[in-house]
Amino acid sequence: MSAETPAAEPGQFTRRRLQFRAWRGTRPFWAGLFVMLGGFLILYFPYAHLQLGHLTMTMGTPGGSSSLIIGGLLFVLGIILWFQQHIRVFGGVAAILLALVSIPLSNIGGFIVGFLSALTGGAMAVAWSPGAPAQPQPQPPAAAPDAGGSPVDAPLPEQRVYGLDKPNDLSGTNPANGANGRHSAG
Repeated sequence: MSAETPAAEPGQFTRRRLQFRAWRGTRPFWAGLFVMLGGFLILYFPYAHLQLGHLTMTMGTPGGSSSLIIGGLLFVLGIILWFQQHIRVFGGVAAILLALVSIPLSNIGGFIVGFLSALTGGAMAVAWSPGAPAQPQPQPPAAAPDAGGSPVDAPLPEQRVYGLDKPNDLSGTNPANGANGRHSAG
């Protein structure tokens, strides 16, 4: 770095990380990542050239074309889950079905690892739901400095008889005369 090179703003990394976290929180990010990983593994193994010393092993199987189609579709579904989160249920169900189809058609679903990854991502996509934005909590009104906070001082709501507009006055009843409101007809 020279003296003329402008330095990055302090906190730029933190700001970008928080922006990515906010973006990631509004979509089924991990579901899309697992679906893409499963698609990559299903797609990779039939076309891989493994080297063991001077020996090159090729996994050229008849399932190569189906692995290409299934892996490519799973990879595209993972990207769609990131950017079109409103079709998450369709994408999740399609990922689960493609993962199940990959078992007989493409090297046991990418040697089970790709199958399990795509299946997990599809299930996560179906289960994901967008969260409600945080609502600010209403603050209780502050009490006046001279007002006590005792429940005895709080005014009681006016009680009314159902269907009538006059207050339900039970002050004249007590348990001694047996008319405390439990067995009265009116």
